[in-house]
Amino acid sequence: MRIIAIDPGYERLGVAVLEKDKKEKILFSECFKTKANLPFVERLELVGREVARVIKEFKPEALSIENLFMSTNQKTGMRVAEVRGAILYQACLSQLAVYEYTPLQIKTSITGYGRATKEEMVRMVKKLISGADNIKQDDEMDAIAIGLAHFACARPQNTLVL
Repeated sequence: MRIIAIDPGYERLGVAVLEKDKKEKILFSECFKTKANLPFVERLELVGREVARVIKEFKPEALSIENLFMSTNQKTGMRVAEVRGAILYQACLSQLAVYEYTPLQIKTSITGYGRATKEEMVRMVKKLISGADNIKQDDEMDAIAIGLAHFACARPQNTLVL
């Protein structure tokens, strides 16, 4: 199975394409960045275009994405929700199955503990999949973790019907 996993954001978007046959492997990962001085709608369009490009190039079967976690900054939360909408739209256009995971589900599937620290997550991701040692950006590492979580716990109830 081949999936695209995304840690949504409009300043930095973590994107990873993972494949699992007998073992998980990273086919592609990046931290896609947009410039802060661009109008938000342009940033949204750039995110959508980048996701479409990766889907077209790697032809995944599914999208694995983190559920929105509303922080104290509601304006940022709303913008991330809009980015998720653009990503889900691209998944729908490409007829991908969509799987959503909470931060708790992701942490539990990677470390076995839902309150794992960022450092514990990074350490475990590096142990679970080769190629992650070279990853420097948190958003990129988070996307890989979201993809690994999908392989660990994909169930029909996590699927969005689009």
